[in-house]
Amino acid sequence: MLIVSGIISMEPEGHDQAVELIGPLVEATLAEEGNITYGFWADPAQKGVFRVYEEWADDDALATHMATEHMGAFLVGMGELPITGTELTQHRVEESTRLM
Repeated sequence: MLIVSGIISMEPEGHDQAVELIGPLVEATLAEEGNITYGFWADPAQKGVFRVYEEWADDDALATHMATEHMGAFLVGMGELPITGTELTQHRVEESTRLM
């Protein structure tokens, strides 16, 4: 399994437009084969900061996602926003154990 996690930051004035882009992306991505979970959450303490968390079955599922029309539209839209930073990391997970 692959996990992608991190933060996308922008000037606060880009927050609402980002939310408009994120909604359709998440909805379409959750329907993709090989997607386990996918979400963006606004940081309540910092307007314009979004936490990202994704789980993918394998490399092929993530590569297919990156080539989708909805991901392309999201990236074009994000390119118009006042992004100040991105920090996304991919993790390879061989085994998971439920804690609770």
